[in-house]
Amino acid sequence: MDFTVTYEPTPDEVARALEQGVRQQLRTTYLILPLVLVASGLICILVDATYTGTLMLVLAVVFPFVLNWSIRRTGKRQLTYLCVPTTIRLTDDGYEARSDHFTSATQWSLFGRIVTGPEFWLFFVNKQFTGFLSRRAFNGEQQAEFDAFLASRQSARVT
Repeated sequence: MDFTVTYEPTPDEVARALEQGVRQQLRTTYLILPLVLVASGLICILVDATYTGTLMLVLAVVFPFVLNWSIRRTGKRQLTYLCVPTTIRLTDDGYEARSDHFTSATQWSLFGRIVTGPEFWLFFVNKQFTGFLSRRAFNGEQQAEFDAFLASRQSARVT
C-alpha cells in the first residue's frame, strides 16, 4: 500500500469525527455516569432528600448533551488548524499528513486500536482518541485497500 491524496476536511466533518472519537474514548463514562446519577437520585428521593435526588436525575439527563456540547466547542477551536488543504500519504509503515500548518508522520504500530466506520477511521493510542482520517478523502479502491490492510494487521495481532 502506498498512495497519496489531498483533501480539505469541512468543519462539520471535523466535528463529527471528534464527537465519534471522544464518544468511543468515553464510552464507559457515557453509560455509567448517567446510570449512577439516576440510581443515586432515586435513593435520595426514597430517603426524603428530594432536592438532591431531583438534581441528580436532572444531571443524568443533561450530562450527555453537555458532554457533546463541550466536545464540539473544543473542536471548533481547532478548525482553523484542521480545516485546511492536507496531503496524506498512506504506506505499509504508517501515514504522513502535511499542510501549511503542520507535518506529522505516525507508524501504524503506535495505534492500539483503529476503528473503521462508515465515514472515518478513528485512531486510538492507549485508549485515547488521537486522530482520524476521512473516508471521503480516498476513492473506493483506496478505501478497500486500506480496510484490507487494517484487517490483516488486526488478524496478525490476534494470532
